[in-house]
Amino acid sequence: MTKHIFVTGGVVSSIGKGLTSASIGMLLEARGLRVRMQKLDPYINVDPGTMSPYQHGEVYVLDDGSETDLDLGHYERFTSGPLTRDSNYTTGQIYLSVIEKERRGQFLGKTVQVIPHITNEIKSVIYKLAGPETDVVITEIGGTIGDIESLPFLEAIRQVPIDVGKENCLFIHLTLVPYLKAAAELKTKPTQHSVGQLRQIGIQPDILVCRCEQSISREEREKIALFCNVPIQAVIEEKDKDFSIYEVPLSLVENGLDDLICRRLSLSTRQPDMTPWNDILHRLRYPKHEISIAVVGKYAEHKDAYKSIYESLDHAGLHHHAHVRVSRIQSIDVENEGAERLLSGYDGILIPGGFGERGIEGKVQSIRFARERQIPFFGICLGMQCAAIEFARNVVGLQGAHSSEFDKDSPHPVICLLNEQREITQMGGTMRLGAQKANLAPGSLAHQAYLSEQVKERHRHRYEFNNVYRSQFEAHGMRFSGTSPDGGLVEILELTNHPWFLAVQFHPEFKSKPTAAHPLFSAFIGAAINRHARRKGGRATDTIEIV
Repeated sequence: MTKHIFVTGGVVSSIGKGLTSASIGMLLEARGLRVRMQKLDPYINVDPGTMSPYQHGEVYVLDDGSETDLDLGHYERFTSGPLTRDSNYTTGQIYLSVIEKERRGQFLGKTVQVIPHITNEIKSVIYKLAGPETDVVITEIGGTIGDIESLPFLEAIRQVPIDVGKENCLFIHLTLVPYLKAAAELKTKPTQHSVGQLRQIGIQPDILVCRCEQSISREEREKIALFCNVPIQAVIEEKDKDFSIYEVPLSLVENGLDDLICRRLSLSTRQPDMTPWNDILHRLRYPKHEISIAVVGKYAEHKDAYKSIYESLDHAGLHHHAHVRVSRIQSIDVENEGAERLLSGYDGILIPGGFGERGIEGKVQSIRFARERQIPFFGICLGMQCAAIEFARNVVGLQGAHSSEFDKDSPHPVICLLNEQREITQMGGTMRLGAQKANLAPGSLAHQAYLSEQVKERHRHRYEFNNVYRSQFEAHGMRFSGTSPDGGLVEILELTNHPWFLAVQFHPEFKSKPTAAHPLFSAFIGAAINRHARRKGGRATDTIEIV
């Protein structure tokens, strides 16, 4: 029977449940188990697709077009199990499904209630991932113990052991053990209260993973174990990692978490091979190169808004044994202070996606700076659209060129609404979403990076390059190196008279892993390393292959 692991969090939000859950999944996969990951979010939005990046961070898109929580990015970077729309559910989706069933008369006139109808619906989405092809389902419960909105999810997982047997379920509670500098000691009381609230609901955690700044002493672990009713060996320390998040799985192995899980669930496994992760940390600690990349975005001050971008840059750095120093620059600041002042000295410039007009001109100025100064440039989604706008204005000579998203009266709408979007009025889940194929031009930068003539990448957009202007762009040195299989949509553009200038309509950051950097990010960082070597007087033999 499929085993179930439930991960809850207490004391404070943003405690790292997603990263811990992903690390557990990775460790179990390393032991030869087949793992599926899932996140249940307590907010009423149907999905995060319509939520502000300032409130919720990036929207992570899956192959099937699902717009999901950013924690699924951790899952996919750390594990190999398939992620689908069944991997992320919200209160909004749960209630919407129950209400639709009620409207169809499926409850036969019964009064529809939180218990059992909502909790049954929650359990049904948990059980969707179980089956003969899955050894373990790891379900992370969003929010913090004590939040009212989380209660239906907690009640549902309380009932799961009754359905499938206690021996097939494991509850892991992630908590905070704060260090008070004034008293020079760790405080266990918040953990005691958090576990107490969980036990009042009817859930006794089997394992406590304790986030902390300072190491937890044996005496403090004994105290936590006693007051939280768990064995001392089930009190697992997870000390803050200043160096890299990729230390987390190794730390959990050192503290015996994977052994404890396998014993508790009676899982017969092999010992995990952590060689790839040890190699990652070795590359991080002893880089051969150091470069600087400017990420110019609308939400640059909010790190989680471009979480996968930053992770992908790190992955590409790992691939090249390079330390990538990333500067997060607000595009609105480029408008106010100028690209020369803010972007001089960088080895590469990346323009990520976004929505809305604010900061667009700053992105356009940044792209012009990269193009004219021959700085490696990588544009993603809106970054590609801004690259088209900049080229149209300053190379092709189309005055007033813009996107119809921002200027409906532009004389040259080089970016326009997709045809299939013209009759759509609702916002949620209606963009061009999910994995789409693209054909690559032989000999192009994209083809050299992918080493393939066709790729499949994830999309999230409504606007696209206007084909009316293709010939004009090509006549001035722009190459459309990636198109949809029918040739109707531009997916990749690049410059033929530039060391490395490439922009894509899709989101390659969603398919990068620490053990397998995305080809385009790898090529971009390779080009940045070469530029850095040239600026420092390096010879050609000092540079590296950018593919």
